[in-house]
Amino acid sequence: MTTASMAAVYHGDRVGGDFYDFLRVAPHLVLFGLLDIAGRFQENQSIVSAAQQTFRSLGLELFSRDDINEANAMIELSLQLNRTIMEAAGGVRSCPAFVGCFNESLGTVCYSNAGHTPALLRDSTGIALLPATGLPFGLFSHVTHDAPTTALEPGAAMLLVSRGVTEGRKNGEEFGLDRVKSTLLKADVKSAEELCGKVLDASEEFTNKPRAENDVTALVLLRAAAKAATPAS
Repeated sequence: MTTASMAAVYHGDRVGGDFYDFLRVAPHLVLFGLLDIAGRFQENQSIVSAAQQTFRSLGLELFSRDDINEANAMIELSLQLNRTIMEAAGGVRSCPAFVGCFNESLGTVCYSNAGHTPALLRDSTGIALLPATGLPFGLFSHVTHDAPTTALEPGAAMLLVSRGVTEGRKNGEEFGLDRVKSTLLKADVKSAEELCGKVLDASEEFTNKPRAENDVTALVLLRAAAKAATPAS
């Protein structure tokens, strides 16, 4: 992307159901998602594979249409991801998820937060939370999700972390979302990948050990800062 950078970083051995993906679906649209399918990696690989196939095939179909309405497309994609997970699991399988579509032309993100840890949006005003817009995927076959749109000003950063980050513990105390917010607020970084690393490093420094009992993933969308005006000669 020329107006933004996007990255996801994963630390440790894959033990749970974290799944992330990026897909350019139109010249100005990039679809992305972070899903956390309940269960151990060995038992949910087929569910992850089915979810990724739906994300990519249906995402491309819905978001590449000339007459696209991003909110309607996001609602439909969320509905079908939910059904795919239930069908692949053969029943109920909780899957908190955040799925978004970044519009490079407008600097906006249309998203569905299915019971996932809130996304954090840092801009010149501070940090705002993008909370759940519906229940986790995989619980009810006909559940629907709202699909609001938020704007990213130049220089803004959107951060997503898996539950393994916030639930990391030391002496019974969780790292928590507030420490994620504090790390994001203080971070002075130039790339999405660097910001992901800062957040995961802070979580592991807090627990004072590499994470082994849960997946630890961070995803960042970093919009480029506005270019300074060239002085008139």
